[in-house]
Amino acid sequence: MVKLAEWRGKEVFRKYGVPLPKGAVARSAAEAGALVLDGTVPLPCVVKAQVLAGGRGKGGAVRFAATAAEARTAAEAILGLEFKGERVKEVLLEEKLSLSRELYLSITLDRSARLPVLITSGHGGVEIESVDDAEIDRQHVDPFPGLTSFEKRRVAKVLGLTGGPARSLDRLLESLWRLFQAEDAELVEINPLAVVGDGLVALDAKVIIEDDANFRHPEYAALRDDRTPLEEIAREKDIAFVQLDGNIGVIANGAGLTMATLDVLKEFGGSPGVFLDLGGTDDPRKVTEAFLLMARAKPKAVFLNIFGGVTRCDTVAKGLVDAMGQVPANERFPLVARIRGNNEKEGIEILRAAGVTSIPQLKESAQAVVAAAAGGSA
Repeated sequence: MVKLAEWRGKEVFRKYGVPLPKGAVARSAAEAGALVLDGTVPLPCVVKAQVLAGGRGKGGAVRFAATAAEARTAAEAILGLEFKGERVKEVLLEEKLSLSRELYLSITLDRSARLPVLITSGHGGVEIESVDDAEIDRQHVDPFPGLTSFEKRRVAKVLGLTGGPARSLDRLLESLWRLFQAEDAELVEINPLAVVGDGLVALDAKVIIEDDANFRHPEYAALRDDRTPLEEIAREKDIAFVQLDGNIGVIANGAGLTMATLDVLKEFGGSPGVFLDLGGTDDPRKVTEAFLLMARAKPKAVFLNIFGGVTRCDTVAKGLVDAMGQVPANERFPLVARIRGNNEKEGIEILRAAGVTSIPQLKESAQAVVAAAAGGSA
């Protein structure tokens, strides 16, 4: 897949007539100030890091400015960030709008139904995964007749829009549907979609293009896919490493145990942010390398969940302890361990000597790491 940065996604939005705030991209603090001074970006404005990872607002990668000097200062601070392992090279400056409501709208693929699905919610501005399922409306769209008037009226009713905003929604949905089809998109998402005066404006843009259709879209050929810089490093080192938007790092071995661990953390209110699948490695150096890579993503806490079959628990413990000693003191995070199986006792002893206690029960260990990530004790 090809995941577009917000500013690129908005360029695609603009091509299809999606209403957007006035804005422009800057790659230096001086350029950011100049965009405000020449009137390209009206004040007050918002300055946003252009990275693929989510959670920018919480991570200090979104700032506001009321003057050109403040815009320069905000851009300078953000361009110096390494956000979830990705160095910020661009910022998007946009006018700050006065809005009355924030909504959610997306079109994506339902692979089980083999149909596009239109997803709507009156709760925008937050991760859609955190919204109660009862507050989310989904309707499949038959690609042959396309988006119908009935389906558009249903969206307006779900969102409670009438008058001008409803008419704006009708045009917006038509634009998104044309974009979704013509660009061979896997996902087109606006979160939040803002009610501004008598219309609607897309405050954010997430566009993912199906890379099997690259032959129809040479303009995307030079863009990297949905791998973050840390994922690129992991790929080169043959480490199964994936970055998500949460704050808990997960180290497990085997795809089944790794995915089950993510599910358990979600069940207890945790938010997985990075996960490593160690597979069947029996090399402490590879464990060390993998753990240090995870540390660069700056998780709030890490959950080590290992079942020693082919993998030896003491091997993992040795690599982990070595890596922990290489993480600077001001960048360390709580570690919760659960190791069972081959050489379990030896592994537990190695961890205990390093000040890490292994909790044998999955439920208790998962709850402990969720509490640690929230600021409690592990």
